[in-house]
Amino acid sequence: MNYFTLGYENMITIILSVIGFVIVLVAQLRINSAYAKSKAIDSKKGFSGQEIARMILDKNGLSDIHVVETKGTLTDHYDPSRKVVRLSTEVFHGTSIASISVAAHECGHAIQDKENYHFMRIRSALVPFVNLVSYLGYFAVIVSLLAGITGYLMIGILILLATILFQLVTLPVEFDASKRAGIQLEQLGIVDLEEQSDVKSMLGAAALTYVASLISSVLNLLRLILMFQDRND
Repeated sequence: MNYFTLGYENMITIILSVIGFVIVLVAQLRINSAYAKSKAIDSKKGFSGQEIARMILDKNGLSDIHVVETKGTLTDHYDPSRKVVRLSTEVFHGTSIASISVAAHECGHAIQDKENYHFMRIRSALVPFVNLVSYLGYFAVIVSLLAGITGYLMIGILILLATILFQLVTLPVEFDASKRAGIQLEQLGIVDLEEQSDVKSMLGAAALTYVASLISSVLNLLRLILMFQDRND
């Protein structure tokens, strides 16, 4: 056994872990900062997130989709199975740039659903599988780290591959929803040129978190592959 090589590979795995953590942390700090900044800017029209969502949905022939309030911060999402746009309390009642941006983004997903946007269909089909393998993946990685079982480590690698596939499909879904959000707000005359810039900044920071998660997963995959090779040696 070459102890110099072993130490070098261990150092690489640690570096990959740190880089992945930093990337996700920076992305999260950026979205928090963008949200806080946008939350402090009142939209000139004064519509709430709920009103914006209702306007966009009705404009696109989606009057059957309900807009409801949900608990938490940045817990906003579109539920394709129940055909419901769920907005966090702050977004639901808020009239800030942050509120109307998030509300419009979630309506972008509803429009994707109506138009059978292919990447959204693929992501929806992958959700049950990825939820299961993600749960098993954490267990497998923990066991492999504690017991040094290469077989479990290999399972962790395969599960991470599935997670990365899901994240790759998610990227175009999120970017497209943000693009649709900007178009809808502009077409409805809800934001002026200055506000359009603020909306793009808010949605761009949100999209960055998905990119950061993907990069972090790829780095984690490389780390597990190095560990796998090391134990096989």
